[in-house]
Amino acid sequence: MSVTTIDLNAAGLARDERGERWLFLGLCSPALLVVLLLLCLPIGWIFWLSFVDGQGGLTAENYTRIWTEGAYVAIFATTFRIAALVTGICVLIGYPVAYCLSQLPTRLANILMLCVLVPFWTSLLVRTYAWLVLLQRKGLVNTALVDLGIVEKPVPLVHNLTGTVVGMVHIMLPFLVLPLYASMKTIDGSYLRAASNLGASPPRVFWQIFFPLSLPGLMAGLVLTFILCIGFYITPAVLGGGKVQMIAQRIENSVNLYPTWGPASALGVVLLVLTVLALWLSHWGIKRWRCRVGLA
Repeated sequence: MSVTTIDLNAAGLARDERGERWLFLGLCSPALLVVLLLLCLPIGWIFWLSFVDGQGGLTAENYTRIWTEGAYVAIFATTFRIAALVTGICVLIGYPVAYCLSQLPTRLANILMLCVLVPFWTSLLVRTYAWLVLLQRKGLVNTALVDLGIVEKPVPLVHNLTGTVVGMVHIMLPFLVLPLYASMKTIDGSYLRAASNLGASPPRVFWQIFFPLSLPGLMAGLVLTFILCIGFYITPAVLGGGKVQMIAQRIENSVNLYPTWGPASALGVVLLVLTVLALWLSHWGIKRWRCRVGLA
């Protein structure tokens, strides 16, 4: 085969690849248009409103107010701290649950998975008020603790950080278990058996084989749980009793307090930027860790 023929074949392949790209772009264009209309345009509109003052002019006062007033900074810190705490607790509870489900026979695992999905069958508002009934001073939990002699007087479990975290963990746990379980079920058991046959102990098989292979599902669950926790409104408002302020509550107060949506829009933009930054930092840190331990 001559050099000219090879060049012509390469050029033909390049044209075919470009044609496939344009065809793929054409097929995806309706979905991209929907994303543009439903996601990008609203975000752009909120970004524009964040610079509008009460007289319709442009100003950066809405952003300067956030950084100059310590209350806003404290609310942002509280929001991310609660989101990280709830996500961490969900990992500590959800990973063993997902692991146990993945090791059970499929029929039994599907039956037990219903227990994980039961919270989805009840309204979030109903579940939040149910925790309020359980955790209040004369609720079932405090009554049982006093009757058993574990405590002498009721423990404050609601209208504080404890009640907020408990309610959020109960709501968010399925969002971590489901993607983690799906990832664990795809792990080929022959890898684990091969490692055991080569003399690896069960803990070593888990940490060097199973855990790295389950990381995609774990990362998906972490991101999903963390993002949803940042935007919580009902649970902190009910179980926090006004003592736990998250950014969603502050945005709602800004809408009612100021005559324009500028301050609330600025809070939303800052929250979006901080969330993207936090996700990028976590992705960067996980990538470096995987490279360091040889998992990349």
